[in-house]
Amino acid sequence: MSDPNATPENPSGAGGPTPPPYTPPAGQVPPDFGTPAGGSVPPQSGAPQYGAPQYGAPTGGQTPPPGYTPQPAAAPGAPFSQSDDKLWASLAHFGGVLSFVPPLIIWLVAKDRGPLTNQEGKESLNYQITIAIAWVAYSILAIILGLIPIVGPILALILVLAIWAAQIVFPIIGGVKVNGGGTYRYPFALRLIK
Repeated sequence: MSDPNATPENPSGAGGPTPPPYTPPAGQVPPDFGTPAGGSVPPQSGAPQYGAPQYGAPTGGQTPPPGYTPQPAAAPGAPFSQSDDKLWASLAHFGGVLSFVPPLIIWLVAKDRGPLTNQEGKESLNYQITIAIAWVAYSILAIILGLIPIVGPILALILVLAIWAAQIVFPIIGGVKVNGGGTYRYPFALRLIK
């Protein structure tokens, strides 16, 4: 059975009769319902432009909004004052108590901002690399010493206490000396970073 509402445009006839397509009155331009595929519509003068907001200083004759004050760009890596340089240099030593990570971060971030921080950061980092190598060597040696009855575990304990003391005592001495206005050179360190 055929549907009485069926038309060539709507063969099923569902939803009732289909309205005729929109045709603008004579002399009027049809409305633009989007950008045609593969092309772009040039902006029309006076039409509002939508999109991502533009921040920063106004350009091209735009007037800034009320209350706008341009912010000066912060100078990345401004040089340290003498007291800041001394502070960060001593922190590079004190941070070595934890591991090589604090001296590494301080040296990488602040080496170009103060000569004392650069010098002492390198010294602390070289010492911490030496201590890290000592811990690796101890791990291997502890396995070997574990095979020796009675004497082996005692020697392993003495070695672990010596490395642990060296990791804590010398960085504290270095931090105190640098904080007091001097420099510090560790008594033993592989100076791999020049």
